[in-house]
Amino acid sequence: MACPGADQGISGVIVAQTLRIYTFPEPVLRAKAEPVENIDEDIQRLIDTMGETMYGAPGIGLAANQVGELKRIIVYDLTPRSEGRKLSALINPVIVKAEGEIVHDEACLSVIDFSADVTRHAMVKVQGVDREGKPADIEAEGLLAVCLQHEVDHLNGVLFIDHISNLKRALYKRRLKKMQKAQALEER
Repeated sequence: MACPGADQGISGVIVAQTLRIYTFPEPVLRAKAEPVENIDEDIQRLIDTMGETMYGAPGIGLAANQVGELKRIIVYDLTPRSEGRKLSALINPVIVKAEGEIVHDEACLSVIDFSADVTRHAMVKVQGVDREGKPADIEAEGLLAVCLQHEVDHLNGVLFIDHISNLKRALYKRRLKKMQKAQALEER
């Protein structure tokens, strides 16, 4: 039986709520996540709730840092919405190989109201474990490569705005301060 207002999580676990997505410049986004030693019920629940949070945002990827958990976990789903949900989770991901170069317009659930062209590797090989603890070896190109690099960066305390020019980053920070000031005035 489900709790009122709850819905079934990705793996069948009951998920009662989504998580808060922390936004720049909150310090948790700059912290390095710690490896996951044991994939238990709490980790499974976190993965499910991260998935629901990502879908609700909406986004295509989410790192545990972004929801205030300093654990080396990412979730992602690049499946077109018309084809349903195919959540993938990667625990303790490490980029072991990278080649080429691609420029992609990136945005982030933790960097509000901003996107920019970012240069990334065109192909990456990422190793980690899946939510069942089985080794995962992913070779990715294109958008999946960009997504994996973006989310692994989060686990290392790096944001996509760290990959853009100082001028663009300064302009974003200035605009963010104006948005925060306007919001504060509205809340009065």
